[in-house]
Amino acid sequence: MRVRALAALVVLALAGRGAADEATELHFVRDGAPVRTVDLAALKAACHVQTVSIDDPYYRRRKSFLACPLADVIRLGFGQPVESLAGESFVLRARDGYAKPASGARLAEPGAFLAFADADRLRGDDPGWEPIERKQADPGPYYLVWTQPQQADTHEYPWPYQLTTIEIASLETLYPHLAPRGTAPDAPAQSGYRVFRSQCIACHAINGEGGTVGPDLNIPQSIVEYRPTEQIKAYIRNPATFRYTSMPAHPQLSDRQLDDLIAYFTAMQGLKHDPRLTP
Repeated sequence: MRVRALAALVVLALAGRGAADEATELHFVRDGAPVRTVDLAALKAACHVQTVSIDDPYYRRRKSFLACPLADVIRLGFGQPVESLAGESFVLRARDGYAKPASGARLAEPGAFLAFADADRLRGDDPGWEPIERKQADPGPYYLVWTQPQQADTHEYPWPYQLTTIEIASLETLYPHLAPRGTAPDAPAQSGYRVFRSQCIACHAINGEGGTVGPDLNIPQSIVEYRPTEQIKAYIRNPATFRYTSMPAHPQLSDRQLDDLIAYFTAMQGLKHDPRLTP
């Protein structure tokens, strides 16, 4: 009986360790094909672990994290220095469906770190993550943070938490039904498309392509089909005046950019592609 009990404990311990390793897996993908998967132990062994202290834009106060330089992480995952990937397009995917595009040039900037634990709350193997933002989410397993003061703008720099995948792929390849085809290059719809790509796509999809944190804005109905234009623009500018939501305000968008965004939504209304209905 003792032998059986001991064997059972060993199996449980190994199973628990495997689950813990899986929970900290970080996946590296290129053009849809897996390149490498590493867990926290492998990540820490391959990087120069540091304690970084920042004025965190989500916690809205000073925070300290244990972190790896993003350059070390990318070198480990893709086998290339981040500087050699500066011309590539990346998508940073989170556990909750957030999918943030980022240029390789942006990710190659000094100051980027991949945090894996809250330095002030760490207890043994517990990373001590403090719940983040209004929805009080667990930001683990990884949180991309930036240490330079000019990098604190979450509209200009990617700050994904719950990060699980770093992918190299162009948006045109990943999302072939996102562009307003048939509109002139200098049309407002094209300008609105660029605004959508930089400000909205991390959380929202068009034609099922993009983030899944928020609703799809084109299928089955376009947002311009059931919301008045001025209401849409006001909501984008400051959603908290309508409801309590995790959607951020966008005070940095000009009236022209909001008009262009509406033009993009209107153009896409006639370019619907529903993956649930179309093979």
